[in-house]
Amino acid sequence: MQRHEAPAPGAGLEAVAPAPVLVFGWGNPSRGDDALGPLFVDAVEAMRLPGVECLTDFQLQVEHALDLKGRERVLFVDASADAAAPFTVERLEPARDASFTTHAVSPQSILQVYCEVEGEAPPPCWLLAIRGEGWELGTPTSAAARENLRATIAWSRTWLAQG
Repeated sequence: MQRHEAPAPGAGLEAVAPAPVLVFGWGNPSRGDDALGPLFVDAVEAMRLPGVECLTDFQLQVEHALDLKGRERVLFVDASADAAAPFTVERLEPARDASFTTHAVSPQSILQVYCEVEGEAPPPCWLLAIRGEGWELGTPTSAAARENLRATIAWSRTWLAQG
């Protein structure tokens, strides 16, 4: 039997600074084009860019405000039925809206929660909305959505390279 001694309190625990850039996509991969956010994040993660952290989830939660701490820039990524093809990009500002207490929290609400919890402005944030067409459960991403995703990934190389 091998014995392991417990480390002294605090030993080996080092604060890890978050990556300067966060790419955060959300969506349900089982709902057709709703997978565009996570698919985009997978593509960025495969680039293995230094200083870029990737995060995905099925939906935004107020707790995601904590993921903004220590960032220099954040790119929120989601599929959209309303965005112009192939995608749109807009700068986000904190805003209290009705989504704060609903199933689908907006990125603007996440920024507002950050302001309230941290007592400071959030880092600069953008919403990248990739045009999608189909959202049915169990369907694959549409051909048009895959083409929009390719264009979005090509665009992202420039955005991610900016300092």
